[in-house]
Amino acid sequence: MSGAVTVRVPAKVNVQLAVGAARPDGFHDLANVFLAVSLYDEVTATAADELTVTCAGPDADKVPLDRTNLAARAAEILAGRAGLSPDVHLHIEKRIPVAGGMAGGSADGAAALLACDALWGLKTPVEELLAICAELGSDVPFSLVGGAALGTGRGEILTPVAAGAFHWVFAVADGGLSTPAVFREFDRLTAGTEVPAPQASPALLAALASGDPDELAATLANGLQPAALSLRPSLADTLAAGTRAGALAALVSGSGPTTAFLVRDAQSAAKVAAALDASGTCRSTHLATSPAAGATVLPGA
Repeated sequence: MSGAVTVRVPAKVNVQLAVGAARPDGFHDLANVFLAVSLYDEVTATAADELTVTCAGPDADKVPLDRTNLAARAAEILAGRAGLSPDVHLHIEKRIPVAGGMAGGSADGAAALLACDALWGLKTPVEELLAICAELGSDVPFSLVGGAALGTGRGEILTPVAAGAFHWVFAVADGGLSTPAVFREFDRLTAGTEVPAPQASPALLAALASGDPDELAATLANGLQPAALSLRPSLADTLAAGTRAGALAALVSGSGPTTAFLVRDAQSAAKVAAALDASGTCRSTHLATSPAAGATVLPGA
């Protein structure tokens, strides 16, 4: 157990997020169509005398460096199953927005799990890695596999789906949004109403497979968007700015507050990003394509 292993892991956008009523355990059943996008964190695992976490990049100061970090928890769980002490230093190069609705924390958990598995030479079967991911959080299994998938249950039960290539612009807001807080606001907004059981949209799945951005734009949906806008009304201005600039569709990414804009091509992406940067409605923008590969050990590790 020596040297270092670096794993690259993608952000995600939910092209459909249908949310059911709260379950007795507090979670919500979901029909969650995940799409991995080419915006990445990197996690490097290095042999050490004890478990430590460091982080660099935008908003690194907002990333917990104790054992509440999903990367640290992943190392602990994997080590425990293997009968090892989790003596590893985990360094996170952070590019995915923090608390931004793009599964950045979940991505780091998946990346650390794969990096530690490689560092320690465990060769854990993927089914067992996915079980650990599900234990870590609802979005972590998808961060491991990437591509495109339908997540059911609380999002952790994955079925791969077909996806053509698409171009995106993501606008990063000032500050984050707590996913539990957004779900609580969803519950408040839907109180006293009948919340239908979540189902994947056949039209959206067909559009995703077709690779036709106009078809996909007509079917994008996020059941958490009203709750995110309720908690952060200024996001409506960001969505409007991107739409005015020519985005085919605009939506809050997951629980927000990052907003996602589907565009026709790379040229359109550059135009929409420039308009958003000039609008004063967001802190920064990122261009990305989809689908992207899941957590991947980088060469030379």
